[in-house]
Amino acid sequence: MDRLFVWAGGGVFVSSLVYCAYSYLFRWSGGGAGGGWRACLFNAVLLSAFATHHSLFARDTVKQWLARHLPERLLKSVYVWTAALLFLVACGFWQPIGGELYDAGGWRWALHIGVQLLGLWLIARAVATIDPLELAGIRPQRRRDVAGEAKEASGRAASERLQVVGPYRLVRHPLYFGWLLVVFGAPHLTGDRAAFSVITNLYLVLAIPWEERSLTAEFGEEYERYKRRVRWKMVPYVY
Repeated sequence: MDRLFVWAGGGVFVSSLVYCAYSYLFRWSGGGAGGGWRACLFNAVLLSAFATHHSLFARDTVKQWLARHLPERLLKSVYVWTAALLFLVACGFWQPIGGELYDAGGWRWALHIGVQLLGLWLIARAVATIDPLELAGIRPQRRRDVAGEAKEASGRAASERLQVVGPYRLVRHPLYFGWLLVVFGAPHLTGDRAAFSVITNLYLVLAIPWEERSLTAEFGEEYERYKRRVRWKMVPYVY
């Protein structure tokens, strides 16, 4: 039963990502009438529930409480199950906002697509060292050398020694930078896509200081040296 639980959780995790991509590409592609600010506020509440869970599960007190009530082998899977279901609810119950900011064509369309492809490349490079089964909660986390985001926020396993390679030499959170480029880079930015992009990236900006405190506690002076070497957190020369 444990094996079925963790594999089913991995399936729900993948399904939530696929449904998010489907919603962004198709459900939120129209620029017609919608609920405006009321819908935007409702959607923000939905995404805040997902974001709050994401942050709470990273707190030591919450992890300790869960460890007293759940088998250790299922802790990661329970986290993945909860996050995936909340993300599915946020996307599934999303209320149409309507409107659009722009609809680029010609060379501007090509430029926007290039920005999105760059974002996808950054995401792929950032997660290249993450075991996908581990990220989905199927395989227990192992202690090894690996470059990546904060372990609860992006699935990076704990390690004895911090190693920083590739896009981590550009910004400290390249996965988040890649996400920003993908969601804001759309050649047709509707009100729904814009709202989703603003809300999710606002959460990432607010979450980074918490994550970096956790990384400093885990790696100590090694992470402090890395912060001094790589100045920018998420966007080069901006933040």
